[in-house]
Amino acid sequence: MHTTSSLLADLDARPARWEVDGTLPAPVTAVAALLLAVAEGRVGDDNLLILARAAAARQGAMTVVAGSGPGVYRAEFAGPVGPVEIQVDQARSMVAVQSWYAGVHAATACPEGTRVTHRVHRVLPGHPGFAGGIAEIGLRARMARDLRQVLGVIADRLGC
Repeated sequence: MHTTSSLLADLDARPARWEVDGTLPAPVTAVAALLLAVAEGRVGDDNLLILARAAAARQGAMTVVAGSGPGVYRAEFAGPVGPVEIQVDQARSMVAVQSWYAGVHAATACPEGTRVTHRVHRVLPGHPGFAGGIAEIGLRARMARDLRQVLGVIADRLGC
């Protein structure tokens, strides 16, 4: 198991297994401010947006707590599933999440405004949230759907 503080470095060193992206006609600083907003408290559209549509978050059963250093957090669940590790890198406009999968959301400037990319680098079959045999089925389609929802919230907030 990797420590949370090295999560982004570990994922940077691995190739992406699945990748989806989308663009918004808005400055990268504005998009990143919403995409990377993580603070202690309940998960929702204004806090850890990338997990706000998860079942536990929709039920109010997912809470962010501070981790071991700047930009390091955990999202804890009310239930048997272990915590999610989170690392935010404001300077690189990236947020990494590790639960039953480990992935990164990144915001980069592009000619259309901002490109948001979601990459999954690894799947963790030993994690309690992993459902053997079905977790990876349709993962790319779920990633695309989830990214569309995140981009929709950001677009609504920014009026674009």
